[in-house]
Amino acid sequence: MPRDSAEVQVRPGVESDLEALTDIYNHYVHETAITFDTAAFSPEERRPWLLSHPEDGPYRLMVATQPAPTGNSQESQEILGYATSSPFRAKPAYATSVEVSVYLRPDAGRRGIGTLLYKALFEALAGEDVHRAYAGIAQPNEASARLHERFGFRYVGTYREVGRKFDRYWDVSWYEKDL
Repeated sequence: MPRDSAEVQVRPGVESDLEALTDIYNHYVHETAITFDTAAFSPEERRPWLLSHPEDGPYRLMVATQPAPTGNSQESQEILGYATSSPFRAKPAYATSVEVSVYLRPDAGRRGIGTLLYKALFEALAGEDVHRAYAGIAQPNEASARLHERFGFRYVGTYREVGRKFDRYWDVSWYEKDL
């Protein structure tokens, strides 16, 4: 169980984080409609995703960690969650737009970790040639909507029944933020 949020540090993601990041993401694949992926990933399958988020540029991966109960070295850090900025769409004219997201370990919610991650992500993006950030939020997800609104995102519309998972259709509300 996560402890005091004062112990939480945010840093760029690195390749040694891959297994923990994959485990976090797979929880959402199996248990929620927050992602529309329907099959779990192996760490090797997720490696291209991780490598597409370098330490600089518009596509970032920020990771929240805290010391593991057994020690304080880098090797004994627990990963609590991550935030990313990724390409919004593949076409060149979209290059100055990013899609952002936050995923937390299931026991790491309600501690302000998503806020810490987004704060670090948007600070990292401040010097980049990025004009807008977009977030698609599968509905219902009031906590995610509140997080995005705290960071200045505004609601721009909803795609109705755009994804099918767990034998039902889900809406996705879209939010945007000027950068």
